[in-house]
Amino acid sequence: MNIILIKAVQLILSLSILVIIHECGHFFFAKIFKVRVEKFYLFFNPWFSLFKYKPKWSETEYGVGWVPLGGYVKISGMIDESMDKEALAQPPQPWEFRIKPAWQRLLIMVGGVLMNFILAFLIYSMVVFAWGEGYLPVKNVKMGYAFNTMAQNAGFQNGDIPLTADGVTIERIDTKTLFAIAEAKEVTVLRKGEIVAIQLAADFEKVLFEKEYPFIALYPFVIKQIVGNPAKNAGLQVGDSLVGINGEENLSAPEIQKLLAENTEKEITIDLYRKNQLLSIPITPNESGKINVGIKSPSDIYETVRVKYNFISAFPAGIKIGLKTIESYLSQFKYLFSKEGAKSVGGFGAIGNLFPERWNWADFWYMTALLSIILGVMNLLPIPALDGGHVMFLLYEVVSGRKPNEKLMEYAQIAGMIFLLLLVLYANGNDIFRFLNK
Repeated sequence: MNIILIKAVQLILSLSILVIIHECGHFFFAKIFKVRVEKFYLFFNPWFSLFKYKPKWSETEYGVGWVPLGGYVKISGMIDESMDKEALAQPPQPWEFRIKPAWQRLLIMVGGVLMNFILAFLIYSMVVFAWGEGYLPVKNVKMGYAFNTMAQNAGFQNGDIPLTADGVTIERIDTKTLFAIAEAKEVTVLRKGEIVAIQLAADFEKVLFEKEYPFIALYPFVIKQIVGNPAKNAGLQVGDSLVGINGEENLSAPEIQKLLAENTEKEITIDLYRKNQLLSIPITPNESGKINVGIKSPSDIYETVRVKYNFISAFPAGIKIGLKTIESYLSQFKYLFSKEGAKSVGGFGAIGNLFPERWNWADFWYMTALLSIILGVMNLLPIPALDGGHVMFLLYEVVSGRKPNEKLMEYAQIAGMIFLLLLVLYANGNDIFRFLNK
């Protein structure tokens, strides 16, 4: 199956699950407090719906819209995306959102976010129960890591093994560790058997937004399989470790892949180790800048650690992973308002690329849990038209003892919807720009 199609199917399935669960949170609390829910929709349905059904015994219409940008529940007596002013102009009814106590309305509004976080914790728990939690300890990466150009200019060298960031021991390289290193004043590394301290400038955190991100990658380019030509014609063998191209030595896997792409259909010389012997072999990358080999994954080269959990112990482990993910995601928010951070914002293309090229249920569920947390955090932002915007007005009401002006809320809702539309256009525009500039 086409790689793009596989990623697209995973993205649509994942977002559909998340939207339904999110809206179920609003629906659940609305039902508890006897608030009428007029519509429950996956995706938006301006002008028409792909599917809709209203059971005889229910006041709720269920349906699927044609605009795949989320979903909604239409709650009676609430200023929302529908902007139903006629209904709000009528005398309040006992089943309407607007006459319920502020604390009930607050729970209805945070219900979606709460369900997203619960879902993430549950998914993480079931993933570690089914597959365990695997990771590669930094100390096991004997050949060290590769660093992009900016990191090398700051003092890192290919083959370095990060040990500490501002005195905190680094056990594994993950998103949280990348940010810890980028924001650190001093990082110690193991270099050729010696501990070396690297002093980093205050603006080194910009490395997070370099095109070569992530700025730390696994080092070796070791051939796992020969897929075809030009590798076969050149005489490359399984187990060969590529280390240089055209005289450039000590290259990492990302650097080798970059140089191959830059030398499309040009003869180059590859330096490699075969059974501890250094060889130089001429080869011509194909029109795609590939030599058609499969390379070994970290687990093929280094000893990984996999922690197993029983059904009971999986829940605290899953919650711990979820809380760490929330903490890591929140720590990245400050960069969103920087020039570099704004450029890194991505739309559906960027999100889709997070999914693996081949269907893997463990990876799919792990990514769905991450997106559930992202959806939950984003919805808590105090932006009108998001749950956080409604929560902001409700908190004002709780503190002040009076409701905000309805006209103000209507205008805020409109402004919020326009802002979100512009944000979606900007994010997806970034995707298109990055695609065209590959």
